[in-house]
Amino acid sequence: MKYIGIIGRPNVGKSTLFNRILGQRAAIVDNTPGVTRDRNFAIAYWGNKVFTIIDTGGFEPKPKTGLSKQMREQAQMAIEESDFIFFVVDGQTGPTPIDQEIADKLRKSERKIYLVVNKIDHSNDHSAIEFTKFGFGQCYPISAEHNLGIGELLEDALNQVTAIEENEAMLESVATRIAVVGKPNVGKSSLVNRFAASDRMMVSEMAGTTRDAIDTDIKINGVKYQLIDTAGIRRKAKVSAKLEKFSIIMAIKAINRADIVILMLDATEGLSTQDAKIGSLIEDSGKGCIILFNKWDLIDKTDKTALEFEHRIRNQMKFLAWAPMIFISAATGQRVSNVWKVVEKVKEQMGKRISSSKLNIIFGKIEQHKSLPFYKSKQVKIYYVTQANVNPPTFIFMTNYPDALKVSYKRFIANQLRQKCELNLSPLRLIFRKPSGRRTRAVDIS
Repeated sequence: MKYIGIIGRPNVGKSTLFNRILGQRAAIVDNTPGVTRDRNFAIAYWGNKVFTIIDTGGFEPKPKTGLSKQMREQAQMAIEESDFIFFVVDGQTGPTPIDQEIADKLRKSERKIYLVVNKIDHSNDHSAIEFTKFGFGQCYPISAEHNLGIGELLEDALNQVTAIEENEAMLESVATRIAVVGKPNVGKSSLVNRFAASDRMMVSEMAGTTRDAIDTDIKINGVKYQLIDTAGIRRKAKVSAKLEKFSIIMAIKAINRADIVILMLDATEGLSTQDAKIGSLIEDSGKGCIILFNKWDLIDKTDKTALEFEHRIRNQMKFLAWAPMIFISAATGQRVSNVWKVVEKVKEQMGKRISSSKLNIIFGKIEQHKSLPFYKSKQVKIYYVTQANVNPPTFIFMTNYPDALKVSYKRFIANQLRQKCELNLSPLRLIFRKPSGRRTRAVDIS
């Protein structure tokens, strides 16, 4: 998956562009410079392309305050991790010395730079021409606020991005990839070491493509797996000298490379904000997920404790309601062997195919149970349902009004499909499309 970093000085409209690309208000937008202090990550779809977009705080080449230094550091890391950059400038104010300094900095990064001139609200506004002196070739005049010019920018940038179907086909040709993610000190390395120490496993190690990660090839009962461990997060964080700054982006990269993701939580601490953030990234990615509550041996418990834990976590992470949960101790090995049984169940459901005839019979019963709504006084119709792909199971609904169905009805459809098609452990991707149009809207349903 490709990574696009949005870079620019404060208050040029980076977060507005980020939200516009996502089609939702994911980042806080305000006229006050410096509202976005940390990097903000999200998985985005454009047609049949999927990519990760990174929003950053305002980049100041020579920060004067501690906060500005932290924002600059976050932006610098986004530059390093991105495949290409949207360099956003303000078309109303024109080029500034800070813009020039940022341009010089970006030129040294050796990344593909797209110069985005924001706040160009009229086609006859030629303010963007002033920015050609930065030497990045074509300028992309846009208005993030009014959704002007963004389509051309994305079409050009995403020529480099592989279509979703091709990405999924590549994943099918290798051993099942299992990413182990979570915040530092939850026991990721202990779990991987526990797996690797088993007498039933054949182990070989090689450097992973994700920075500071180790891929471990193992074989269990004749089945090949590749573990993606992100235990190197803390070592990278020490280089940056601030908290665990790389933890989220490391998790994103591991998630994107995986077929199934193990989200490790610390039973002694419960669910943290960072845990929930990583969980939402897993759900957005459409990957299979298994939630492991580690350090269960350290909990004072009764016969109801596990159910109480699960109920609380399900309420806090409703978007992963389909993800199976196991209570383990990586240190003692308690229930660790159960992980592989669940992995195979998730893998089976992720790769499940359902015939179009069966799907349409099922949807007919779903519609009888809960009728489709009206849209602008006209009945919404689903003409045909078919499965387009696996990993995750992806269903296309041909309809007269793709944008008319509310999230609640889509969630109802997804829950019915899970129940009737035995897909209770898998994420689903639902795509609503007009029969003769090209425009699609993909929805990952929890």
